[in-house]
Amino acid sequence: MNNSMKMEFLSLSQNEKFARTAVASFVAQLNPTLDEIEDIKASVSEAVTNAIVHGYADSVGIVYITCDLKDGEAIITVKDTGCGIEDVSLARTPLYTGAQNSERSGLGFTVMETFTDEIDVTSAPGEGTTITLTKRISTHAPESE
Repeated sequence: MNNSMKMEFLSLSQNEKFARTAVASFVAQLNPTLDEIEDIKASVSEAVTNAIVHGYADSVGIVYITCDLKDGEAIITVKDTGCGIEDVSLARTPLYTGAQNSERSGLGFTVMETFTDEIDVTSAPGEGTTITLTKRISTHAPESE
């Protein structure tokens, strides 16, 4: 099955739950396990939260999400046009956080890496960040009654 969707919304914290639920609902077409759905929800949640908290910091912008279902994979892209990341390698270091004086744990990229099969991050200062998450969905036949 091949299919795709895209959406955009304001970078408000209350939209994070909407984003992860919408993506999980769309990926449900591939008949993933509950664990696979939870992995996707956790990863999307972290990517969207990064866009809201770090990408747009003290401003409101637009978060863009695309999801492509192709050959048993969900390829999810979360993009912002915010401040960008100066050093992506450093930002991906566990426990590192660019949000000074906050209670952030610095585990966002670690969570995304743990729950997806591939992650790609492209960013440039002043130009925003694009995170592409790839999750392979195991093939499960629907249970018959």
